[in-house]
Amino acid sequence: MNNTFFKIVSFFLIFVVISCDKKQVFDEYYAFDGTWKKNKKAAFTFEQKDTTSVYNLYLNVRNNNEYPYNNLFLIVSLNQPNGKVLVDTLEYQMANPDGSLLGTGFSDVKESKLWYKENYSFEKAGKYTVEVEHAVRQTGKVQGVKDLTGITDLGFRIEKRK
Repeated sequence: MNNTFFKIVSFFLIFVVISCDKKQVFDEYYAFDGTWKKNKKAAFTFEQKDTTSVYNLYLNVRNNNEYPYNNLFLIVSLNQPNGKVLVDTLEYQMANPDGSLLGTGFSDVKESKLWYKENYSFEKAGKYTVEVEHAVRQTGKVQGVKDLTGITDLGFRIEKRK
């Protein structure tokens, strides 16, 4: 009886792990070497063949306790196969009012899954490139932060909607 129960539980856990990420179409990370330089873009290139389905696009940010700001400002460019470029300026809250980091994780590194585009359909089949640069500024300063500390990785993820 114990052996049967163990087999059922094991099968269920394997099924859950395998089926959890069926929506994933693309998931890639760009690692930063301690700081995210202002002039350094994180780029993600992928081939998209399906122009009829609907997708959700996310940016996954991993940051640690060295991240000194409450918000994160990003400029995201979606370069399409036809030469068209869609540019968005995005703002995300990264910390609570008390300064504690938002996101998931047990250590000092937190991961935040942030919306980029919801219910998005790709116009053309072909190669796409997403480029992301930070646009963080200190309060009262015109010039952007040159070396953004605390961001360890930036990911780009595409999930198919059901």
